[in-house]
Amino acid sequence: MSNWLRENRQTIVRAFGSILALSLLIVLLEEEGDGKLFSALRRVSIGYFLVAIVALTISRLFAAARWYILLKSAGVEISFFRSIMLTFTGNFSSNFLPTTIGGDVVRLAGAMQLGYDRAICVASLIADRLIGLAGMSVALPLGLVPVFSINSGISQSIAIPALFQKGLDFTKRTFESFSIWMKKPFALSASLLATFGNMVFIYFSVYFLLIGIDHYVSYWLVAGLYTLTYFVTLFPISINGLGVQELSMTFLLTQLGGLSPSESATVALLTRLLFIITSLPGAFFLPSILATMNEKKMKSE
Repeated sequence: MSNWLRENRQTIVRAFGSILALSLLIVLLEEEGDGKLFSALRRVSIGYFLVAIVALTISRLFAAARWYILLKSAGVEISFFRSIMLTFTGNFSSNFLPTTIGGDVVRLAGAMQLGYDRAICVASLIADRLIGLAGMSVALPLGLVPVFSINSGISQSIAIPALFQKGLDFTKRTFESFSIWMKKPFALSASLLATFGNMVFIYFSVYFLLIGIDHYVSYWLVAGLYTLTYFVTLFPISINGLGVQELSMTFLLTQLGGLSPSESATVALLTRLLFIITSLPGAFFLPSILATMNEKKMKSE
């Protein structure tokens, strides 16, 4: 029993973090009154919800393009369709298999299954993460400025430095793997542009959800608030950000977006649903990748 607890300690901690965050969200909604969340959900425009799905799907294509550019510039002969396939499969596994297999692990296994160089693929995945973080860092001031307007010493003295430290530590750990692309400025620039495209359409998906419940919030404020939420979910205290993302977005939209807690929670929950829906195409490719992973695991044993 003790060995099992030791081996699964991180998973247990993250599961507890998700449960705690979701519990706090429920308490917040209970204080507002029963039925408010469902009332807000009924107000959501189906048309805007579908537009939000389209926007988030486009963002996923930009994310696939970013990885495709990195792989191609490192000499990996991969088609754009295959990079899309592997990206969606990774997204699907992150949403539905978060406790056992990460999305990057599945992407790597899929790339190896297709015969691509393992070392280059590992380095490209790290670079992919780093460039994504760099892009989000550019948008971080859009969220920090309104946050500093909140009269909360805790948010200014603890949360903000922690976000910067998280990004700094990540950069230090991945710089060596990123060195392959330091001599390829065109590939770096193109992948960063793809990151910006990814971000723009993620923000649009949340923006359209807000319009769908008859709330206008500035696109740039939406960008800032979502970026802050993104950085909060980087802390390994929950399963795939479950609960923490919803709680953070609910708090920020309530405090800075002018929404009620039920309206904010509605947008937060629907945002999670959007990510799940847009990852579903990855289910088609996942079985073959998992079979290959299990086969290699059996051989290694």
